[in-house]
Amino acid sequence: MTRCAFVIDQSLPRGLIANTAAILAMTLGRDRPDLVGHAVHDADGVRHEGITRIVMPILMSDADGLAALRGRATPHETAGLGLVDVTEAAQRAKDYQAYEIRIGRMRQDDLRYLGVCLHGPAALVRSLTGDLPLLR
Repeated sequence: MTRCAFVIDQSLPRGLIANTAAILAMTLGRDRPDLVGHAVHDADGVRHEGITRIVMPILMSDADGLAALRGRATPHETAGLGLVDVTEAAQRAKDYQAYEIRIGRMRQDDLRYLGVCLHGPAALVRSLTGDLPLLR
């Protein structure tokens, strides 16, 4: 069974939390189209686009916790764990080319993570995120 969790820096303002979640979800939908259901119709015949088939909790951490989580998660990518991240470099870039150039010049230790999405085997995602609190 697939599980997904978004983990976002709790110190961000609400607007950036929402933006980070949207970026993570958009990339997840591209990488895992199987997680999006088919379109449905209501009783009046109006079409509603498919939405996620799974629960996607938004959990909270701090910047250090996000970097540590990404570090703990990376070795599990070969075991079917999917990993999406949003960095401060992405948030500050004016366009994708600027982001690509900026992040290409940065070392792992210099990246500040705003959010991370983990998706894959439920037990693995739970083991990495089970102690994190929900966004409230």
